[in-house]
Amino acid sequence: MSEDENILFNHSLGKGLAVLKAFNARRRTMNLSEVAQAAGINKSSAQRMIHTLEALGYVRKNAVTKRFQLTAEIMEIGYNYLASNTLVDVANPFLAELAQVTGETTNLTEPVGQDMIYVARFVGPKFIPIHLPLGSRIPMYCTASGRAYLSALDQAQMLERLEGCELVQHTHQTLTTLEQIFERIEQARRNGFATNCEELFLGDMALAAPVRNSDGIPVAAVHVVAPTSRWTVEDAERRLAPAVLECARAITTSIRALQL
Repeated sequence: MSEDENILFNHSLGKGLAVLKAFNARRRTMNLSEVAQAAGINKSSAQRMIHTLEALGYVRKNAVTKRFQLTAEIMEIGYNYLASNTLVDVANPFLAELAQVTGETTNLTEPVGQDMIYVARFVGPKFIPIHLPLGSRIPMYCTASGRAYLSALDQAQMLERLEGCELVQHTHQTLTTLEQIFERIEQARRNGFATNCEELFLGDMALAAPVRNSDGIPVAAVHVVAPTSRWTVEDAERRLAPAVLECARAITTSIRALQL
């Protein structure tokens, strides 16, 4: 059912959320016309949405430039999700143990559309070349966590997720044909874990395994960062993959015990 056919859909709320989501790393500040264009609404609606969000404290207007930007108040919404997410609570001690065992940074990501979003992290003691804050999104098709999640879906669901992906060549290592990506996903199904070596960022490698709920449905992925400055693919698979698999299994077992 489309938004227009759903009589319960609140279009004003939808427009307000579209305005909030329009601000990002590329659009840190915007004037009213830019807000309207980025949110896909007309200027009159944008003015009402911005005025309301400013009154609620989520947006502020620079007195000099007259441009709008988000305020720190918006972080409360994201924090409330993390604070109420039982999966994150369950996963945290296992992620901490994985970071201690491997000496590397560990993460938990959840699926959102064709992306995986970071919801938990334990930072290892060694420098990592890439920093992605909690809330960052990474594409499924070219990341270890995305492939791990896709490998736990049935074939139809996996294809449905991939159909919506824009296969961008992020680095010279990025696999951008469905045949290549399917091969990596099948490999992940056989091994129980997935890998990514410099397909999203140069110098960045990761190994990941899926986390399932009490019904056996994948709901997240655990991954450990293995920078190419310290690891080869062979060494990472041999020394890190068993720990990643054990972490994912432990989280899955705990989730099933809680019937999440």
